[in-house]
Amino acid sequence: MVGKKSGRALLREEGLARTDNNLDLTTWPQVNMINQKNYYTEFLKRDDQFLAYRAPLEEERNRMVREARDKDRALAQGAPAEGAVDQNDDTMMEDAGAGYGSRDDYASKLIIMHVGSQNLRIGFGSDALPKAVPMVIARRWTESESEENDGEPSPKRQKVEGVIPSSAFPEKWFGDEFSDQYQTMCSELRVRMRANKRRVLPNSKELVINYNKRTPPDIINEHNDIDRIEWTDVPKNAPEYYTGHEALRLPDNSKPRYKLFWPIRNGTFNEKDYTNRNQLYHDISKIFEEAFRTQLGITKPKELANYKCVFVIPDLYERTYVTIMLDILIRDLGLGKVCLQQESLSATFGAGYSIACVVDIGAQKTSICCVDEGMCIEESRVNLKMGGWDVTETFIKMMLVDHFPYADINLKRRYDFLLAEELKQRHCSMDEGTVTVQTLDFHLRASGQDTRRYQFKTYDETMLSVMGFFKPTIFDHAWKLEGRRRIVPRSVDLYDGAPNDPVSVAQINIVDANSDRLTQVNGTQETVNSLAGTSTPARSQQVNLLSRINDMEGTPRSSVAGSPAPEGTPNPDRDTPGMGDGELPSLVFRDPVLEKTKLAEERDKVLPVISLDQAILESLTQGARGEDRKLRDFFGGIMLIGGGSKTPGLGAFLETKLREARPFYGKEILVGPPPREFDPQVVIWKGGSVFGRLSSSGNDSWISKGEYDILGSRLLSNKCMFAW
Repeated sequence: MVGKKSGRALLREEGLARTDNNLDLTTWPQVNMINQKNYYTEFLKRDDQFLAYRAPLEEERNRMVREARDKDRALAQGAPAEGAVDQNDDTMMEDAGAGYGSRDDYASKLIIMHVGSQNLRIGFGSDALPKAVPMVIARRWTESESEENDGEPSPKRQKVEGVIPSSAFPEKWFGDEFSDQYQTMCSELRVRMRANKRRVLPNSKELVINYNKRTPPDIINEHNDIDRIEWTDVPKNAPEYYTGHEALRLPDNSKPRYKLFWPIRNGTFNEKDYTNRNQLYHDISKIFEEAFRTQLGITKPKELANYKCVFVIPDLYERTYVTIMLDILIRDLGLGKVCLQQESLSATFGAGYSIACVVDIGAQKTSICCVDEGMCIEESRVNLKMGGWDVTETFIKMMLVDHFPYADINLKRRYDFLLAEELKQRHCSMDEGTVTVQTLDFHLRASGQDTRRYQFKTYDETMLSVMGFFKPTIFDHAWKLEGRRRIVPRSVDLYDGAPNDPVSVAQINIVDANSDRLTQVNGTQETVNSLAGTSTPARSQQVNLLSRINDMEGTPRSSVAGSPAPEGTPNPDRDTPGMGDGELPSLVFRDPVLEKTKLAEERDKVLPVISLDQAILESLTQGARGEDRKLRDFFGGIMLIGGGSKTPGLGAFLETKLREARPFYGKEILVGPPPREFDPQVVIWKGGSVFGRLSSSGNDSWISKGEYDILGSRLLSNKCMFAW
């Protein structure tokens, strides 16, 4: 019997023994097998594995190495050690990333931009006040804006007996609805003034109308007008475009013709006057580029790589608006770094408040938001599409109804637009003491014409036009939704395609109050308020169809009226009416993405129209979240900012309206302007300057050009100091 052979003998006899020279078959690194019983990975579990966090740290490390090398070189060359940069004293250089020598040098390389519907406010961090540039561009065109539509004026007049005479039937020019609302507001104002023991003359309107009818203008020769306007000269080789103040000073009858384009309307992109997204993109880029050159003195585009920019965006922003603006600043203009900041939060930085309810009344947009401890409360954000421009238009309408002597005024003409803005700023007020018959005058200056001096009388038009903030139906809202989503599509989620623009409960409640109807979604009627509880669009959960079907088939029904099924669950009894026993039901499922899309489209068709005091109360209710102490703090910190808030008496009138609506909080309610005698128009810009110069703001919130080239807008989820 042969004994058992060893393993080595078997390998040797069978020819299985290894006979190579222990050289690797390849130079590719071999990965050991994972112990599947106990393995661990750190993939995407540390901050330094994210480019958005790792790049600033590497940049800071390189800066420290560079400064240490420069210090050693200075010591080796015999220079005193005191000549080197002191990192402890110069805290502003921590987030500069360029090794500036002093705080002033860093602030001079910091640009703050606040874009509005009518003006762009821009300046350096070292400036005390910004420069205001009209957010407009004039391009060569076949006809000017005042010549379009056969010269139809603005505000639009309705024809009376087939013609529009210059002095007949002005009270019927704007329709019966406007006339009725105007008369109602006049009657309410008289009742209010009598209740406040103020004198009201019964024939005040007749005095105003009779005086305006029979007062001709005085002609002043141009060489006798000491305040004449310097109009923009158009040379023979006329440029393709003008921007800013030069565009507004172009003659309407210039050769060649120019047309004004306002790329921002009502706080977002102007899709009504543009037909191409690229044209809108390039117009904004050209306005920014000319502002850098004329206002900041940056003549070479390559120099912008050494500058940082704090860009202020709306509280209730649209993602597409933010990404396009960021793309213009970094890729088109070539700025080195950009930081995004919300308007209301920037206003609290500028005013020095830790808790406040910010009411920003701009030219065409009014935004309201509650700010608490350096954060905008998401559910309290409100965005209303009305502002100072609506007051200007309504004021001109009311004056025309009362036989304004300059009956041919047309807000589409550039000099008439500037005249209307001047009249509003000089004469409109919310103080009841100014509601008397007043004799006023103005000078009409047009290119190529002699100056005309008009005298006119006013009574209650100066107050009732601003009263439109509290009775917004007097404003003209017909054109504000024209072209909506026509050239700039809505932002959607990359995973499921659902709309992902931020919304707030306060804004949804206001929109629902205006819609006042049910929305038909996939054959099921739901109220539009069904998503009022979510502030950020949530990703829809996938439905496990197999388990649902098995549960439905295997579990007998215990009652006819069962519990409601979750969203997306098939319900044969509901979805297939008339299906009898023994027949196979056809499964019909609800698409949550389609429902969200239809819901967003329905909301886009509704313009939020609500009085200013009610909008503030809605924002405060959602911002306090049921806490009475916080609600009282917000009531005591209502801050009015923006150009529209400079109307005399507006804050006191708003405070009175809020106390009438909430008498239990009468002592706590306080509406005031910004502190330290700040101009309400520049508080947001000043807050952006303060925020940009903070040493703690440079580590996480700055978006560099290199990072943006790699990740694009995906970087915003890690860089924004608010929920993106």
